[in-house]
Amino acid sequence: MKPASAKDYVFIEFCVEDSKHVNVNSESSKLTFSCLGRSDNFKHLNEIDLFDCTSPNDSKYKRTGRSILCCLQKRESGQSWPRLTKERMMDHMGGKEVDFPEVDGADDDSQDSDDEKMPDLEYGLCHLDFEKEK
Repeated sequence: MKPASAKDYVFIEFCVEDSKHVNVNSESSKLTFSCLGRSDNFKHLNEIDLFDCTSPNDSKYKRTGRSILCCLQKRESGQSWPRLTKERMMDHMGGKEVDFPEVDGADDDSQDSDDEKMPDLEYGLCHLDFEKEK
């Protein structure tokens, strides 16, 4: 099985509701995105070193009420990218032992006082009659 790919374009969506002061700067192999969230004035900034080159002049973005969708045209048409970035972002996630801090009772399999059996849910219909004011 092979993942689906967009061979001519790369699509990136930044989910920021009601954004303002949106700035998308597409360079050959880098995308820089920034904006302010309208409700909290929180500044969002992302810099992505892309896996391969794009055509900045042919790339565009669209802002909606919930997100900013970037459409980057690949410089090499018809070439699939194995990932979005040059760096394998998840390499540091697997295969290494991680020491988590001890949490009291985390490995305790005994029943807590709030572990009592819950009653089964009952299903039924409820009919409400509303009287109109006269």
